Parts: sequence; structure tokens; C-alpha cells
Amino acid sequence: MLHIKKIMSWVWPIVIGFAIALLVKWFFVAHVRVDGPSMLPNLQNDERVWAFKQAPLKRNRVIVFKAYGVDPQATDPKVKYVKRIIGLPGDKIDYRDNGKLYVNGKFVSQNYITKKQQLAGTLSALPHNGSSYKGFNLSTLSYDENWTRNVGVTKVPKNSYFVLGDNRAVSNDSRYYGFVPKSKVVGVVKAYPWSEHHQEINVK
Repeated sequence: MLHIKKIMSWVWPIVIGFAIALLVKWFFVAHVRVDGPSMLPNLQNDERVWAFKQAPLKRNRVIVFKAYGVDPQATDPKVKYVKRIIGLPGDKIDYRDNGKLYVNGKFVSQNYITKKQQLAGTLSALPHNGSSYKGFNLSTLSYDENWTRNVGVTKVPKNSYFVLGDNRAVSNDSRYYGFVPKSKVVGVVKAYPWSEHHQEINVK
């Protein structure tokens, strides 16, 4: 009996520690691997980051979300994307062809990427009436074939987010598949302090 007590005296702390670690992972944090170049130069392909599940979702913060059910091209339920929040629920988005971003009519500095990167990618769209638009907004994007559930929308819907990758030239993001529901968000990304671009990622 005494022998069993001695064994349990060191087994229980291990069991409890393991249970706490599982609870933390389940409810608070997730370790995520960045896959692809869509967040360059701020996040590298194969870079490891933490996603904090309870962190507030704010504009300019980088998030991890489940792509299945959001992007029609994502056929694997396990696939997750890493993108930056540009628009919160109720926001109006206006991205000019000069690379300038306006949210609710106010200029937003994209100081986490260069001017050249701001000018890259989709900067023109064709609304349903056939007239050209210099840049893009939610209304012009909403007539894309993958935006069928949000045709004609002018604001980010309730409990949804408009996201872009920092590497606009190659990123597959809200420009192509629309909004990310809050229910799909895993957490807010935090890069390690020794990461070269951690300040551009760890936005307060």
C-alpha cells in the first residue's frame, strides 16, 4: 500500500499537468504552421506561430480560420488559412487602385506592407452594370461567382470578417471567396518575439 502511494505521488502531478495542457490547448491556444507565401514578408512559409483563441478580433490583426466551408477550393475540413482582418462587421471597404485603403471612409495606413505590395493583386473589378471601378469595394467584389450568397452587399455582415493576405499578389482571400464567419475563426496569431516581423504580426 505504501509503495502504491509513493507511485501515485509522482503519477498524479504528471496526469494533472497533462490535463491542464490539454485544456489550455483546447480552450486557449493552438500551435499553427504557416503554409504558403500569402503572408510574406511578415510570415514565412512553414513558420510556426501561436493562435490565441480568446483574443479579441480587431482590425489589422492576423487570424487563423478554418477554410472548409469558406473557400470553395478548400475541400479538406482540416485546412486552415492565415490572413489579416481588414474589415469588421458593419465596415465598408474601399480599396483604391493607388493602393490606398479606406474603411468607413477613413484612410487606413497599411504600414505592415510596402507601397509596392499595397499595389499588387486585384485592384480592379467589374460591377454587374459593366462599368469599371478603379480599385475594389464590397459591392464590386460581391458579383464574383463565389460571392453568390452576398450579391450586392456594401457592408461586412454581422459576425463576419473581410480578410486579406499581406502578399496581395498571390493571396487567396476575401477578394475571391467573400467573408469569413466568426464561427470559423480559430484565433488571433502571435509571432515569436525573435521573429523578424513580429511587430507587424503582433498588432495590439
